[in-house]
Amino acid sequence: MDDQTRIELEAAAFRTLRAHLMEKRTDVQNIDMMNLAGFCRNCLSRWYQEAANERGIEMSKDEARETFYGMTMEEWKTNYQTEATGDQKQAFDKAFAENVGKKD
Repeated sequence: MDDQTRIELEAAAFRTLRAHLMEKRTDVQNIDMMNLAGFCRNCLSRWYQEAANERGIEMSKDEARETFYGMTMEEWKTNYQTEATGDQKQAFDKAFAENVGKKD
């Protein structure tokens, strides 16, 4: 497989993942994704923003997040986010430290 085809296939798979999380699985909470997989929608948006910035494309954190939420973060929270339990929060602190780094 040539590089261009590989890139196009990877991009297609990535777009499908983004749409899946944005449209089909709004019930999946970020905290659960982070606790189980070590990443969430916010991680995806940060990676997207970093890739854009590395290429000289200015993109804010909020702009990148809208790419993965299909709306502002506040709209997402209002429409889909539920309150995390104490156990979820404790697991998140561990997962965040292991996968992202120490929280500020």
